Amino acid sequence: MMRLSILEDMKLTLKVWRQKNANTKGQLVTYKADHVSPDMSFLEMLDVVNEDLIHKGDEPIHFDHDCREGICGACSLHINGRPHGPKQGITTCQLHMRSFNDGDVIVIEPWRAAAFPVIRDLVTDRSAFDRIQHAGGYISVNTGGVPDANCIPISKVVADEALNSATCIGCGACVAACKNASAMLFVSAKVSQMALLPQGQPERYQRVQAMVTQMDQEGFGNCTNTGACEAECPKEISLSNIARMNRDYFAANIFKE
Repeated sequence: MMRLSILEDMKLTLKVWRQKNANTKGQLVTYKADHVSPDMSFLEMLDVVNEDLIHKGDEPIHFDHDCREGICGACSLHINGRPHGPKQGITTCQLHMRSFNDGDVIVIEPWRAAAFPVIRDLVTDRSAFDRIQHAGGYISVNTGGVPDANCIPISKVVADEALNSATCIGCGACVAACKNASAMLFVSAKVSQMALLPQGQPERYQRVQAMVTQMDQEGFGNCTNTGACEAECPKEISLSNIARMNRDYFAANIFKE
């Protein structure tokens, strides 16, 4: 007869970044998290900690979240020095407490980048990504009516690559992981998802120039190809997108001249 093992609750020490706003000085504050189930998600664990703080009359920890299904990218936390925590290919909301050991000390911080100012505690303002998208991450030309699926021949290799680029959720882990706080992986993914398809060709070079220019204006750093962005991306976006964006950007400057 197979016997199911029962996982006991964990006791953890949390060192959480608390900061009132972007203009005030922040600090790490220590909290004890007892009775943490290994089956909890990381955000559920923070919910339990916040319930205890509210019960005591203390200010709860502010953190961002929405779908809790690894789709929206809102749950952007720096956990023990890594964006989204110790596991690869997942967001914070998909991280379970069984990834840690009983008695562990967990340091939780916000994304640290000049272009992502702290709103409060663990919440940062990532609207810079929205402004980059608004600068050119769209198709404005008239593409006609809705064609039959087979009217525009696109090879499976190209379609798959475009879809892989489009899986970027804009969480900002690439920026948080990069020593230069570069947004190149995000921008290149958004450039590539349309540059690879026929509908994106008319504005291809105008698009890349506009988005790269906006990226620079937002204050993101330069890419030095260390690969940390690709390693920490929850959707495992490829560095090859950056090479494609650079080629398009150089070509756009040549055509402009």
